[in-house]
Amino acid sequence: QVQLVESGGGLVQAGGSLRLSCAASGGTFSSYAMGWFRQAPGKEREFVAAIRRSGGSTSYADSVKGRFTISRDNAKNTVYLQMNILKPEDTAVYYCAATRDYVTNYERKGVYDYWGQGTQVTVSS
Repeated sequence: QVQLVESGGGLVQAGGSLRLSCAASGGTFSSYAMGWFRQAPGKEREFVAAIRRSGGSTSYADSVKGRFTISRDNAKNTVYLQMNILKPEDTAVYYCAATRDYVTNYERKGVYDYWGQGTQVTVSS
């Protein structure tokens, strides 16, 4: 079983940048595909980005494509989300998630077995 701890959230002005980190422990990190999701108040948790085990394949929600970059360092058991050109609508709690399943679509919440506690990102206008 893997434990996930996010960090790096905070308050930033529109147009600014943040880098989120998610540190994993308790499992073989390289055997997990990883995802980032976010949940704004009163809204469903939504997919942001995903990265396969080797880091060679990534996918993004249309709303963040070209602004956010997901990456991983398997030696450090950490996945990152670099967020640039932030907008007020990016305000949410951001969660990382892990799955050992091999699927064709990592955008579905139900694919993931393990979740972090979340980190708040607030973008002011």
